Amino acid sequence: MIPLACAALALGACSSPADETITESGPRAQLIVAGQLQSDELVEASGLARSQRDPELLWSVNDGGSKPRLHAFDGSGFHRGRVKLDDVKNRDWEDLSSFTIDGTPYLLVADTGDNDVKRNKVRLHVVLEPDLADDARVKLEPAWSIDFRYPDGPRDVEAVVADPANDRAVLLSKRDWPPVLYEVPLYPPSDGTVVAKRLGTIESLPPPTRQDREQAMFTKEWHWQPTAMDLSPDGRLAVVLTYRAVYLYHLDPERSLYESLSGQAYGFGLGNFRNAESVAFSADSNSIFVTLEGRHAPLLRIDINGALPE
Repeated sequence: MIPLACAALALGACSSPADETITESGPRAQLIVAGQLQSDELVEASGLARSQRDPELLWSVNDGGSKPRLHAFDGSGFHRGRVKLDDVKNRDWEDLSSFTIDGTPYLLVADTGDNDVKRNKVRLHVVLEPDLADDARVKLEPAWSIDFRYPDGPRDVEAVVADPANDRAVLLSKRDWPPVLYEVPLYPPSDGTVVAKRLGTIESLPPPTRQDREQAMFTKEWHWQPTAMDLSPDGRLAVVLTYRAVYLYHLDPERSLYESLSGQAYGFGLGNFRNAESVAFSADSNSIFVTLEGRHAPLLRIDINGALPE
């Protein structure tokens, strides 16, 4: 078991090229090792989402090539159950997002990973969020799926979030620099493949230095690449995760999401924790959960209430 631990993290405004070491001035957030993911089956928790049914529950998915299953955990990493998705394959599941439509809870599974940048078509699956109290439901099928391609060729994408207020899903590319933001309709046409809309590049994240790029050729640690994203339930914040840091953004109802993500980013590094893969806001929007690569990976909770300047 991983012991509980906590540390105060200084948040810094990312207004100029920098690595992911955060300045010592400014507000502070609290990082807590809340536990570890207690499932032998979950080798790489590539997606994470809060439950819309139970504020104490988190959902996760395994990375590509694994069985098409949803895994449920509580806030300490205790495994609460799993649900099989029928009639789909886990080619390269990379993120997970939760949302509601007219009070009905859904999960969006992003099969958008493309390490070789060769997939001409990728998919999003939307499933009704399982009710773990219903013991009879051990598997389910997608309510609908969205097949789409990018207007500028294949992309490796790990950061995806549902934005039901605008009837869309939003995606942030991984290997481009600066990363590129796209959107696809949350409700697909009756047939055919959707062409994603390119919204623009996100230049608010700190770019890699020349030394970063040179070292990555040997270490294989591209720590600046986005691996996940989420929107807070209260609609006030967005978060983008990289392998070694978290970046928070204020959302302005008078501005588009692209404009908000192009504005001021408040970031903090994850210390000795590397290879962060998935992120999700808590149900009350006061914390962020982060998971890492590996079996029995630590589940981090970052308390951000009052940590950001208004």
